[in-house]
Amino acid sequence: MRYHRGDVVDRAIAVLDEYGLESLTMRRLAAELGLQPSALYHHVPNKQTLLAAVADEILTRGRRPRRARKWDRRVVEVCAELRDAMLAYRDGAEVVVTAYTFGLGAGEPASQLQEALRDGGLPDDLVDVGTRALLHLVFGHTVEEQMALQAASAGAIDRAPGGPADFERGLELVLDGLRSKVNG
Repeated sequence: MRYHRGDVVDRAIAVLDEYGLESLTMRRLAAELGLQPSALYHHVPNKQTLLAAVADEILTRGRRPRRARKWDRRVVEVCAELRDAMLAYRDGAEVVVTAYTFGLGAGEPASQLQEALRDGGLPDDLVDVGTRALLHLVFGHTVEEQMALQAASAGAIDRAPGGPADFERGLELVLDGLRSKVNG
């Protein structure tokens, strides 16, 4: 069977979700597809490129229609969508955060946040800092939440992770600070 890049990425996400990031190797992915590892390099030149494509696909699959008109509600939508997309797949947060941090992919949420903050009337320097602060909140909260969920399911910890309510409260605290810069 002849595979396309999308087929490779789809199978990589399935391997990620079933076995975790540590098991998503080029060798394992090739075996899952019934290929020699060298054949994968026709589709992706290296594992970093594969992980970037996986991160982008995770975000694409997590897209929801935008309903909010006000800038701060758009920020909430983008941040909630990003969190939910990362939580939808085992180790999804780690994959997306890594791709974004290394500048390999997963940049769309940052662009959407920048646009919303600009529409809110923030100056460019605060748009950049505000975007990073929001991403740090989403990334940090989601990585911790996902790790705690996995640890709890394995019986390694007996506490519940901070969930949606905790996330929303943290997001509102950051937004309160950003709103004060618009109105102050």
